[in-house]
This record gives sequence, structure tokens and C-alpha cells, in this order.
Amino acid sequence: MKEIEIYLGLGSNLGDRHTALLSAIEQLVLRVGRLVRCSSFFETEPWGFESEHPFLNAVALFRTTLSPRELLTVTQDIEREQGRTHKTRQGYEDRVIDIDILLYGDERVDEPDLQIPHLLMQERQFVMQPLNELRGNMKRPAQR
Repeated sequence: MKEIEIYLGLGSNLGDRHTALLSAIEQLVLRVGRLVRCSSFFETEPWGFESEHPFLNAVALFRTTLSPRELLTVTQDIEREQGRTHKTRQGYEDRVIDIDILLYGDERVDEPDLQIPHLLMQERQFVMQPLNELRGNMKRPAQR
């Protein structure tokens, strides 16, 4: 399988946020593929819920041979290993680490547990600011 460029969004708002992001990136390098670039880390307020704990967010560009489904499995494994007990289905909450698949080349995936491009990324400044740092002002992905 040929390599695909993928963009992953990372966030943490519990514990040592900086170390959590660096650890997640290290694990992604070991399991996903080559890290091409990583954005700066941005501190942001929680989005979609109230919390006294601000987030640290970043976006990383990787090259991978993993399929979107394999990539999802790896990112969820890393989240669990770093202490994330579950993905929230209704509402948002504080988390040690969150890894979202934002873009997978030009591919589109529309499955119950996996949507690429990420459905809400355009609404989230904490995603768009680091993504734009890596890509320049990106165009809005076409709607499904």
C-alpha cells in the first residue's frame, strides 16, 4: 500500500498536558508512520462543555500505509494506554488525551464511528489554527 498524508488533531486538558501530547506523538511515530510536521501547541478553552481545565492542542502531519480503520484502532489504543477510559458519545468531558483523524489524503469515510474529513473541524478554532499553521489557509472540505 502506498503512503498517504494524514492530519491528526491532538488535545489534552488533564495532568501534564505537554507530556501527554509528546507521548502520543511518540507512540504515533512508532505505530502510524513518519511524522512530517507538527504544529505549535496552542492553549485553548474547552469547546462544547464547561471545565476549569484549559486544553493544549496541536495538529500533526504523518505519512502512513495504514487504512483509515487501522488508523482509528491505533489512535484509540494509544488513548486507552495513556489513561483515556472511554470515548464520549453524548457531550464532551475532560480528557488526558484525545486523538482525532482530521484528514486522510483526499479520502472520505462516512461510517457510524468514523467520519473523514472530521465533521466538526471547521467549527473548531483549536483544530483550524494548528491545521492552518501546517497547511496555510485550507479550503473547506466539500460536504458529504
